[in-house]
Amino acid sequence: MTFLKRHPDIIASVLLIGAVLFYALRFINFNLPPFEDAAMLMRYANNLARGYGIVWNIGQHPVDGATDFLFMASVAALIKVGIPVGRAVRALGFGAHLLTVLLVYFVNRRIWKAGVAVSFITGLYLAVGTGLSYVAAFFGTPFFAFFAALTWTFGLLLIQKQNPPFWLSLAFAFSGLITGLIRPEGVILGGLMLFAVVVMKGWRASRKIIVTFVTVFLVLGGAYFLWRWNYFGYPLPNPFYKKGGGALYWDSFWESLGNLFRFGGPFMLAFLLGFRSSKTTRQTIAFLIPLILFAAMFILISNETNFGGRFQYALWPLVLISWYPLVEGIGREIGFSWPRPAEVRARSVWLAVALAASFMLVLYSVSQKCYLIAGQQSCDQPIEGDGRYEIAKILADYQGKGYVIATTEAGLLPFYSNWTAIDAWGLNDEWIAHNGEITEPYLDRYKPNLIVFHAYYSPLVPPKLNEKNLSQNWFRMTITLKNYAESRGYILAAAFGDSPYDAHYYYVRPDFADSEKIVKQISSFSRYTWSLTGKKAINYAGYSVP
Repeated sequence: MTFLKRHPDIIASVLLIGAVLFYALRFINFNLPPFEDAAMLMRYANNLARGYGIVWNIGQHPVDGATDFLFMASVAALIKVGIPVGRAVRALGFGAHLLTVLLVYFVNRRIWKAGVAVSFITGLYLAVGTGLSYVAAFFGTPFFAFFAALTWTFGLLLIQKQNPPFWLSLAFAFSGLITGLIRPEGVILGGLMLFAVVVMKGWRASRKIIVTFVTVFLVLGGAYFLWRWNYFGYPLPNPFYKKGGGALYWDSFWESLGNLFRFGGPFMLAFLLGFRSSKTTRQTIAFLIPLILFAAMFILISNETNFGGRFQYALWPLVLISWYPLVEGIGREIGFSWPRPAEVRARSVWLAVALAASFMLVLYSVSQKCYLIAGQQSCDQPIEGDGRYEIAKILADYQGKGYVIATTEAGLLPFYSNWTAIDAWGLNDEWIAHNGEITEPYLDRYKPNLIVFHAYYSPLVPPKLNEKNLSQNWFRMTITLKNYAESRGYILAAAFGDSPYDAHYYYVRPDFADSEKIVKQISSFSRYTWSLTGKKAINYAGYSVP
């Protein structure tokens, strides 16, 4: 009991670590194959670790398709020392998640002087949230979130201190730079945090902080920017040219804001309560700047591959290290006080209410893992596999023979097959990203041995080539691939689908040594799992319209 009273933070930290480990072992399935985008990054990291540079295909020009640059480089470093690529990805993600949970606890305890119980529940809310689901899916999302939270922690210390030391301004700038090196939008998030600091401290008191921040970003960040421009040949990551395009994506905007409020949950009420008085309004506005404006900026890119709101997940810990000072003391303001020791019944009731509220809060956080992908509507439908992963393992037997796959499914198939790959959508293909879409002449440069694409039709329900459908980029791309394959005599080995309106087409070129064998292996494969539902897929290649 004496140790508990003297070292409550140590006890709370151990309990939080235990909660993360227990939750990971009991509720998270780490036997899943990587998600598509995660497998793309793993391909880049593996090629870099093997000495080929940051390339999609070995021997080709570097491509900046792995937008998580510093995470990818960190994974490559672990691979270089002998850790398998999958374990390297998950080790970084798991470690970052654990550190972020502890950071949330100690920011509330040390900076805001919150009680042990409040700080513990806040940390536990993050511990059992979506973070470990990203780790299981092989995403580097928690890695980015940790450095975003660390940067904001330094920002909060700068706000709190009247005359902050220079090292604190430098730490804020360096942490912001690292966040920007992990993902490009980290630069924007760091800039918004700086803006929030200025709003709180005022222009004059923030001048040294601004100069330090701008200097670090211009000198070190500028050097990196010039290097990557020279190395890759373009100033921005390759996916930006495909997913940006200068348009406004209102669906991304609203979903991004929705993810912010979904992640924050009940803690977002603190930001509403923060406007109750002039004393807390300025602080509320400052704290909302990096949250709202960062979420809003996703109006600039399409929302594809934003599994489980992973693009906005970094805002989750930011909410949790910002909410407490906005409501601290509100009990006194409304005249509420904890019952006196003599009022045993009242104390027992309020304690039960607090425990119930904490339980519901944690339960709400747990429920967020059910939305990692759009097709997973409840926790009762765990995703158990992916047929693309199984086919990729079959194709891996033919690696090293110079075979080429052109595919819209540019994650699992290219990574595990280790074939030269054309990303037909263009996220990992410089020519397609800058020219708008794939063309038949471009395919002729490679003469792919295998063409795989995800179509919203099947041999049972053929595509409708009307103006509305052809105006959709994805549909038009699949028609280009389909026409190319059929006009050149490719064999339709399979069209695996969850329904006749959603299928993966597999076309095999008939004139190379292993074509017949590959056709047979793919067409006879009977365990193709549809990743969005976990159901066994049907091969519609043998069906046709009556």
